[in-house]
Amino acid sequence: MIPRPAVRAACLVRVRGVVQGVGFRPFVHRLALRHRLSGWVRNASGDVQLTLEGESEDISGFLTELRTEAPPLASIEEVEVEAATPQGLNEFAIEDSADQPGQRLPVPPDVAICPACERELLEPANRRAGYPFITCTDCGPRFTVIEHLPYDRERTTMRVFDQCPACADEYSTPGDRRHHSETNSCPVCGPRLWFETASGGIEAGGASPLERTVAMLRDGGIVAIRGFGGYHLACDATSSAAVARLRRRKHREAKPLAVMVRDLEAAGRVGELPRAERELLERRERPIVLVRTRADHPLAAEIAPGLDTVGIMLPSTPLHLLLLEALDRPLVMTSGNRSEEPIAIDNAEARGRLADIADGFLMHDREILSRCDDSVLRVVADQPVLLRRARGFAPLPLRLPLASPVPLLAVGPHLKNTFTLVHGNMAWVSPHIGDLESLEGLEHFQHTLAMYRRLFRLDPEAVVHDQHPGYLSTRIATEMGLPTTLAVQHHHAHIAAVMAEHGVTEPVLGVAYDGTGYGLDGAVWGAEILAGDLTGFRRLGHLRYAPLPGGDLAARRPWRAALGYAALDSVTRTALSPLFDGIPAAERAVAERQLEAQINAPLASSMGRLFDAAAFVLGIRQVAAYEGQAAMELEALAGRRIAAEYPLPIEPDDAGGWVMDPTPLLARLALRRQRGLDVGDLAADFHASVARATELLVGRAAEATGLSTVALGGGVFQNARLLESLRSRLTCRGFRVLVARNLPPNDGAVSYGQAAMAAAILSLRR
Repeated sequence: MIPRPAVRAACLVRVRGVVQGVGFRPFVHRLALRHRLSGWVRNASGDVQLTLEGESEDISGFLTELRTEAPPLASIEEVEVEAATPQGLNEFAIEDSADQPGQRLPVPPDVAICPACERELLEPANRRAGYPFITCTDCGPRFTVIEHLPYDRERTTMRVFDQCPACADEYSTPGDRRHHSETNSCPVCGPRLWFETASGGIEAGGASPLERTVAMLRDGGIVAIRGFGGYHLACDATSSAAVARLRRRKHREAKPLAVMVRDLEAAGRVGELPRAERELLERRERPIVLVRTRADHPLAAEIAPGLDTVGIMLPSTPLHLLLLEALDRPLVMTSGNRSEEPIAIDNAEARGRLADIADGFLMHDREILSRCDDSVLRVVADQPVLLRRARGFAPLPLRLPLASPVPLLAVGPHLKNTFTLVHGNMAWVSPHIGDLESLEGLEHFQHTLAMYRRLFRLDPEAVVHDQHPGYLSTRIATEMGLPTTLAVQHHHAHIAAVMAEHGVTEPVLGVAYDGTGYGLDGAVWGAEILAGDLTGFRRLGHLRYAPLPGGDLAARRPWRAALGYAALDSVTRTALSPLFDGIPAAERAVAERQLEAQINAPLASSMGRLFDAAAFVLGIRQVAAYEGQAAMELEALAGRRIAAEYPLPIEPDDAGGWVMDPTPLLARLALRRQRGLDVGDLAADFHASVARATELLVGRAAEATGLSTVALGGGVFQNARLLESLRSRLTCRGFRVLVARNLPPNDGAVSYGQAAMAAAILSLRR
């Protein structure tokens, strides 16, 4: 009993934000006891609600510390306090959750094992020692196990595991770290781990599932491991034979593979770790972080061929931590799928889809409701840049600068797809879906969309999609039959995404550099200087159009992009002509006929294809095994070298804007290479020349419009050297430069940009 003072006050409090699934109710309980308050706290569908009774000073102190001492995973957006009449309550209790139809609340993402659980996991005398599903209120799965809100155990996949007396006591004891930890369990009552061979048999014998897994990995085998958001495929990252076998079976010829290491010390043996990279690796999201490799790193050359960086992550789950504790080497930890397919999450699905890739399976029976890949970041100028937003970040909402008057769905692009659901000014961006080029990709999109609609209780009344008529996402949108359907331009969506996350609604200049997007003139766009706001834009500049023989095939055949530029004028053709001698004659003849007949050779102003062409001109790559390979290798070759700048002519066009012509640059690079100049220096010169020309083009656009804010968007800005150089140049000229921070610069942000545009357009209409 709490002694009641003579004079009491009371209030009702509603707390909104990320306040469920993060230990918030136990925290409120402890705080109320500290301040000698009575009342109750409960989860609701749209917030956390509490009643407080006690002295006014104690209530005031409670409300102050509610914000300043909130749990580490909580994010309080709003605290609403309403005076109430004291009811004479004598204690403080955690009440059952209240469902509020129509209300919605942020869902916390999965987070890595916390230091306290890690200590218990590795402490031999602890009752959870070596238990691969150890969690508490500060760590563990959330998004991937939640079926419905409010967040309580009975609405998660943990409901099938009845807590033993010891766990139940922790769960019900105020002050315990596991008080109301909805995923709480132990070896007696929690999920079970087992090992299966590729033939489907559960191995018998004295060794534990973990020991069998470790033995197989040490022997060069490949193991499919079920984690938080799906399966990983793991092998010894120091074994060339094991990595080559994984690539062959997974049909992943050259795309870089992520590596998991035990701790920062182990990471430092693989790559350079400046402060910003170290901080990213240790974040609770445990993302993959691109770091520059050390010259003496122990990894197999097949991990990231042709690149000077490698993606490293630290263990996120207790299971991963136990594996790395038992092994004395880094592990490849790549998505459990065939290339370009969604990751497997279900045990039966893994057996069917991964049986001819994995030699063994480390499985468990805690079901996964939502696929969630690993997030990927890199550091540019000491600031993090997301390359893939998924585990640890999704499904936390982002705000829109303008509220949508109706519930809204933005279906995103065709490649690197995400979708975005909107209610008011809150936008829920999906985790990385991937490319919508297969039945599995479409099913992943539909399943995740159904999950989001259920969790956030949203039935969209409007849908927005890309203007490209051939995108599968466009077909999805048009077939929904919603009252309002909007189509928006791809590169405008890139710029809108950057604007919206910075809360900008006034007109800006936008630099949209990517691979390809559907242009308003029917051509392929991809290097655009735009001026506008969230509702509209005009095109002020672009890269000179060049034909792409073979269309989309040019993205995997850099020589085709170069051949298109060579066809523009005799000077470029003469300079580049000797470089095509190594191309098979029959294939080259087909491409030349396409150019001559203008069949399947669309005109393109693509910065991505210009990078591909430059990579071919410098002898880096004729054929790409994956999208962006040539450009990534070009960046790696440039490294940190000091560069010279070559001019790219900028001429007026018929529409009142400017055209940037890269053909003199390509010709100059070809001639210098033929003279024996270092191709690494030439790669650096290419980057500097593009950055300088863009700076000049933006300067002309600013003079014409009077605009002083520039937004940089598009997948080419994943290139750290180009992004850092251009941002620095524009900043020095006095521009306010906006870059992507909470979302990737690539197509993963397009759905959010679409949503911001649709919200602004619909608001304007109303």
